[in-house]
Amino acid sequence: MTQPSPSAFLVARRDDGFGDVYPLHDGTRYTLGRAPTNRLVLRDDLCSREHAEVFTSEGGWHVRDLGSLNGTHLNGEAIRSDRPLRPLDEVRVGRTKLVFVADMAQLPELPKMASRPAEKAEGLEIRKRLGQTRYQQPTTADVAPPADTVRAEARIAPPQAVSVLYRLALDMAAATNPEELCALAADAVFRATPAEVAAVLALKEARELEVVVHRTRGGPATYHKVSQFVSSEALSSKQAVLAENVAADKLLKNRDSIAELKVASLICAPVMFEEQIIGLLHLYRTSAHSPLNADDLEFTLAVARQLGLVWHQLIRQVNLSVENKILRDQLRVESELVGRSSPLQMIESQILRVAETRATVLVRGESGSGKELVARAIHMSSPRRESPFVCLNCAALTETLLESELFGHEKGAFTGATERMIGKFEAADRGTIFLDEIGEMPLSTQAKFLRVLEGHSFERVGGNTAIKVDVRVVAATNRPLEDAVRAGIFRRDLFYRLQVVQLDVPPLRERLDDVPMLADHFLKKFVRETGRKIKGFTPPALEKLKAYRWPGNVRELRNVIERAVALGLGPQIDAADIWLSELDIAAPVGGPSAAVYAPISLEDLEKRHIEETLKHTDWNKSKAAEILDIERSTLDRKIEKYKIVK
Repeated sequence: MTQPSPSAFLVARRDDGFGDVYPLHDGTRYTLGRAPTNRLVLRDDLCSREHAEVFTSEGGWHVRDLGSLNGTHLNGEAIRSDRPLRPLDEVRVGRTKLVFVADMAQLPELPKMASRPAEKAEGLEIRKRLGQTRYQQPTTADVAPPADTVRAEARIAPPQAVSVLYRLALDMAAATNPEELCALAADAVFRATPAEVAAVLALKEARELEVVVHRTRGGPATYHKVSQFVSSEALSSKQAVLAENVAADKLLKNRDSIAELKVASLICAPVMFEEQIIGLLHLYRTSAHSPLNADDLEFTLAVARQLGLVWHQLIRQVNLSVENKILRDQLRVESELVGRSSPLQMIESQILRVAETRATVLVRGESGSGKELVARAIHMSSPRRESPFVCLNCAALTETLLESELFGHEKGAFTGATERMIGKFEAADRGTIFLDEIGEMPLSTQAKFLRVLEGHSFERVGGNTAIKVDVRVVAATNRPLEDAVRAGIFRRDLFYRLQVVQLDVPPLRERLDDVPMLADHFLKKFVRETGRKIKGFTPPALEKLKAYRWPGNVRELRNVIERAVALGLGPQIDAADIWLSELDIAAPVGGPSAAVYAPISLEDLEKRHIEETLKHTDWNKSKAAEILDIERSTLDRKIEKYKIVK
């Protein structure tokens, strides 16, 4: 049975003319909206699911709003009730404009792009702009629409183009860098369009465009960037642009202009993520035969949208990897032992052996040598690494406060105890507690501490509830506990209980080979914190660091580097930027500094001593000769002999 002829039409109105045509038949009710159950399905995010309807009544066509969110407008006026439709009335739902006509001949001739005067430049004329593509319309529920439904997208995406987009999505998922990703996009537009040249350009600062990758059909060729006019149009409008018809007699003098190539057609599409432009996808064709058209523009925009999403994710992944590396480097500087000397390798091997056990560890070493780092390394290498690592300095608190910090207290236990507080042992349950300067712990606290070490429960200060925890204890001291035991200020049984495993941390002067590596780690840390542009150390600076005795050990080295970064003026840390304490030089004969042997010759020893004396006197030779107990002339000869320079 032949369907009767339509009695009227709704015609989609666009900026560049008229689009899809929807025939209207008497006696039929036409609903408009986003839902697939509508007879006129509109791909418009400002439309409601069931937005409006057009129907016949009393011998004419009428329009009615269906309670839509954004309203239905007739000739620019929002309608509140049913309104009759007359020829050339404009119905607007969301962004969609529909012109009502009783006959197609009633459609007026629209001037092409009359409202856009700046559509020509460099011999190019923009034929079409596109902000959305039918290849990436929002998906809808699988609800079968009525048989005679007329959809807003009259054209169906060609199967070949959809296949290329699907293959592109799979390939993009495996891309590991922007160059590989952009090459896939350029290859895809080659497979689906007649373009002779395709390129992807990254948007840099000040709207500069940098070529990431380009392809030419038929072999390599010089790539000419998209014209400033076209790129500006695509960047400002955030729409894909199709430009055509470059006349040979309108060539510009600029040889870099794309018009110089006698381009017949070109497409420039913004590569975006959400509202941020990342780059441009550009393709053109010099042959006037089979120029790039609206279908190619649709496909190119689809590729650009797909590229923008994956490109953004790839950039984000790279940024996260860099940030993760920086954070890991920061943790390494703060919590790992740094160096490769034999003494340090020995202590690291001991750490690995003892970490897997439950044994209490006593770490011994000079102040600033890194005892806490050793304790942290034990914890991080043990099965308790996922549990807390809690630190407490026993010398920093009074007797009452120390016991409260270790075991906690109940509200009102003493003046100032306004609420219950759990102690360090409870906080470190299933983890590790590090007690620094254990030799400073008062005798009264030592007894309670010993019971906890032996596996007994404890009570908070002012409480009577027994608390039992599973905590590994690592203690540290920089003083001889044996002397404290003999003096009766440290319990003998606690000493033996702590010294199940003893680790001796070597002082920095016994591992001077680690000084450059430590200095580099601290330099990176403070450069990162301060933002200074310091790239390293000069050779004289490294020699000065290695020649020093470091009575303050690693802590002193850290402070020296921090001071040098704060006060240094050059691109590198120089010897003059390194300020060293004179405490080690002024140590009395027979003291710690004098007792340390260094395998050097008498000449080297004399040279070093003269150098240090000259530095001490700020190169006052008379004063230096007086300290050295030699004649001034003798000092001059030795300076010349050893080639000592200021």
